[in-house]
Amino acid sequence: MIWTDPPAPVVASDKLFFWLFQERTERLQPLLATLLADMAGYTFTAPVIKEREVRLDGLFLPPPEQLQDKPAIILEAQMAADPEFLLRLYNESSLLLRHQYRQGQPLRHWRVLVICPSRQLNFGDPVPVAEFLRERLIWIELAPDRMPADAPPLQRALGLLLLPEEQLPATAAAIQQRVAGTALCDEMADVIAAILLTRFNGRSVTDICAMGGITVDDFTNSVAYREIYGLGQQEGRQEGRQEGRQAEASSLTQRLLLRRIGPLATEQQARIQALPLADLEALADALLDFQTAADLTAWLVQH
Repeated sequence: MIWTDPPAPVVASDKLFFWLFQERTERLQPLLATLLADMAGYTFTAPVIKEREVRLDGLFLPPPEQLQDKPAIILEAQMAADPEFLLRLYNESSLLLRHQYRQGQPLRHWRVLVICPSRQLNFGDPVPVAEFLRERLIWIELAPDRMPADAPPLQRALGLLLLPEEQLPATAAAIQQRVAGTALCDEMADVIAAILLTRFNGRSVTDICAMGGITVDDFTNSVAYREIYGLGQQEGRQEGRQEGRQAEASSLTQRLLLRRIGPLATEQQARIQALPLADLEALADALLDFQTAADLTAWLVQH
């Protein structure tokens, strides 16, 4: 049977998955437990293959000296039915292999991790890419009826993207109870906050906290609240402090640029600090495509 519709509206932005794994590649390991015992040394990027303007949701690479022995992991989040998905995934994976070869980092071992509501969604005819599906794909399914009983906490948290709103408080509480007293406790609270912010962007802080069973203070102190949207603690309590939001967003954007293209020139820093909040948010999205400092310079000229 082909499942054509998810059980609830699904919103999962690229920004969410980039935030989840940008600096915490080890978060992915429980989803790949049968493939990798650990992900020490792996780095995460979201490369754009310029030849075809193909943007990958994510690429996890082992350390260069282990590239010939450990698998690279291609991440693809597909939250809606698409009859061309399997063909597109096959094609984009091939383009990535060629891109990596040209970059001097050829991939010998690689797998594709697909995060989706259910593999029974209409993703197209599997027959033409049967070998690819059998040998390369790992499915992480989020729909309640597809979630395994032993699913790791991150998989269950991502399932919040699908659940009806009235089920969110109890489910979020169950996830937090499962990790209570462990090293994952604070981290999972941040992950849940990030998911709810992504799904309900525009709703009030009070509403989002009620859905996740989170206090307002804990929510506005969360890493997700500050880093995904560049908001400060007092923004949650006084939702009119535009200047504080602009300063936080400027600081966040510069940190992301530092990791993406390296140190910024003094003039570039000054230009970014002077940008209004709307432009800073646009830059935070655009920088995912940057490859060099020249890309930032060109963007600043246009804005």
